[in-house]
Amino acid sequence: MPPAVSDLLSSKRVIVTVGCGGVGKTTIAAALALAAARSGRRVLCLTIDPAKRLATSLGLREMHHEAQEIDPALWRTTGAGTLTAMMLDVRGTFDALVTRYAGSDEARDRILRNRIYREVSGSLAGTPEYMAMEKLYALRDDPRYDLVVLDTPPTSNALDFLEAPDKMIEAMDSPAIKAFLAAFQRTGSLSLNLVSKAMAKVLSGLGTFTGADFLTQIAEFLSDLQALFGGFRERAAKVRDGLVGSDVAFVVVTSPDPMAVGEAMFFVDHLQRHRMNAEALVLNRVRQAANLPAPSADRLASLLEDAKVPGAAELGASFSKAWRDMSTWARRDEFEVARARREMASVPRHVVVPAFDEDVYDLAALGHVAERLLGTVSAPPGC
Repeated sequence: MPPAVSDLLSSKRVIVTVGCGGVGKTTIAAALALAAARSGRRVLCLTIDPAKRLATSLGLREMHHEAQEIDPALWRTTGAGTLTAMMLDVRGTFDALVTRYAGSDEARDRILRNRIYREVSGSLAGTPEYMAMEKLYALRDDPRYDLVVLDTPPTSNALDFLEAPDKMIEAMDSPAIKAFLAAFQRTGSLSLNLVSKAMAKVLSGLGTFTGADFLTQIAEFLSDLQALFGGFRERAAKVRDGLVGSDVAFVVVTSPDPMAVGEAMFFVDHLQRHRMNAEALVLNRVRQAANLPAPSADRLASLLEDAKVPGAAELGASFSKAWRDMSTWARRDEFEVARARREMASVPRHVVVPAFDEDVYDLAALGHVAERLLGTVSAPPGC
């Protein structure tokens, strides 16, 4: 079993990091991108909702929707690789889809100017997840890059990303949407006589609060979007099918938290059942402690007294307790790592990244994470 992920970085076209929130998925994605660039590949790191700290760790003041190449002097050691970062523009990606599939310039402009579209195109449920996949699909054939590393959206349900194409199709195919459109499309205006009594009552109540013009704009927006749906449906199917390609690798990221490990197991199962390549499991922020007996409070207090440190007894007791606590957490993490390795043995690569004393805040710290991922460890201070 390969100990690290170096072969993925050299052979794949797309790497997608997935996992539940709070496990360091974005940092792992950036570290993978850095490692690949240092190996000589031209890499794009596409992020969805990056923290300010990530921009700083990549040597940037802030992330932008346009591609930004990182100054090679900041990170390159040898070779001619490039490292580029980009933040997903959800609204811009949606606009591009509308432009691509609109039947005419008039239809395109009508949708893009629609007030409902402007309000919901960047925040409609499922839109960020689907647009992330859409952007990935568009970039995978971009000749400027050898590898695209995608950090998936921070969703409450990690599977939302993988299910986004199907959910987009289901939303537009829903009976409620079809009934609403039928009431509008037959006459060119919203007619409550053409819907069920229950729906008419709901729409009438909405109209009281929002005004009939607002409902008409919703109807116009949905009608125009439905006209594009054939193209959207075909595109969504291609996007979904593209995720099962042999050039795409999924890297599942988890912390040693028991609930996070459980979600990772569920995620791996989902990927494998849908023929998606779960190629690596990264156990991130694993606490590790030296395999030494805990020093006694009395012994520590004696040493502190010899050094004439004030409050030696209290400090000795605090230090001893902290050591015991650290050892307890480390043993729990060791247990969860073993459980993850056992339960997800079907994933061919397992990598443990330890918890560092400090956050990953610059390229040097990101490089230490990259070394762990590659298995070329030179333990940093505080590891």
